Amino acid sequence: MTKELTTGALAKQANVNIETIRYYERRGLIPEPARSESGYRKYPLETVQRIVFIKHAKELGFTLNEIDELLSIQIKDIKKCDKVKREVQAKIKEVQEKIINLSKIKSVLEKLIEICDSGSITKDCPIIECLYSKVENVKNRTHL
Repeated sequence: MTKELTTGALAKQANVNIETIRYYERRGLIPEPARSESGYRKYPLETVQRIVFIKHAKELGFTLNEIDELLSIQIKDIKKCDKVKREVQAKIKEVQEKIINLSKIKSVLEKLIEICDSGSITKDCPIIECLYSKVENVKNRTHL
């Protein structure tokens, strides 16, 4: 006999919120479970591993749409890893682009700190000015 889990038990074992399970089910990331005679959802034990997969993929920066694609590849093409490899390569490229953009942001923020006059009144603070104006103006002012 296969052990089945209620929504609460599944949430506890997968270490997620009950609403997360319901959301994943609505999105089609986990299959709709069978129901007991009294109407309670009864999830197969394998659903815990599927949710763990989703959580780990999210931690690596994959979106739910991308995770859905990975799960469908896993189901449809058990012997093929090429498509999964391409998905991961695309994610690496995306992460590299984010790192470049974050480095640029960090550089602007560091320059703002350098020119910040801690004794000035708030309305003259270069950091506040940056938030009110275009970043390009701050870049020019900070000689980036």
